[in-house]
Amino acid sequence: MGMVADRIALLSADITQLQVDAIVNAANSSLLGGGGVDGAIHRAGGRAILDECIKICERQGGCKVGEAVITTAGNMPARYVIHTVGPVWTRSKSGADNLLAHAYENSLKLAVENAVKTIAFPNISTGIYHFPKDKAAEIAIGTVKTFLDGHEQLDKVIFVCFDEENYSIYEQILSS
Repeated sequence: MGMVADRIALLSADITQLQVDAIVNAANSSLLGGGGVDGAIHRAGGRAILDECIKICERQGGCKVGEAVITTAGNMPARYVIHTVGPVWTRSKSGADNLLAHAYENSLKLAVENAVKTIAFPNISTGIYHFPKDKAAEIAIGTVKTFLDGHEQLDKVIFVCFDEENYSIYEQILSS
């Protein structure tokens, strides 16, 4: 298990500035940009990302909750953006837990398929989608650990926390 732990990192940083193979965008189903990290990624990456998102929409009609798609990272230092759609939190037992796990897992699968070695995730669904931060962190870390266990191809998964609260929740779970 030590090996997996060494491949997980925690950062408080601007995800758009990271020198990694792929950054993950907490997108919405339209893939056409939005608020929060989604807006920031589209602004930093520029028009190229939106152009590719539009092509994906024409091909498959957006992106379903729990699914993921990949585009260029445009002007950002990363090579790719993996756009995934997290669930809106409504109630416990709504199936949102599974959908959030799928969002992480499908992003990681796309990463492996595209020879990505380093990938950075934001705190998916914890902003305007109101997923409880502690619950979201447990799912994120649990899903990533399980995936890393079976996939040697990934060197590093970085959790990039936007706020102090998320950072301390992740720190607590990762150190326990």
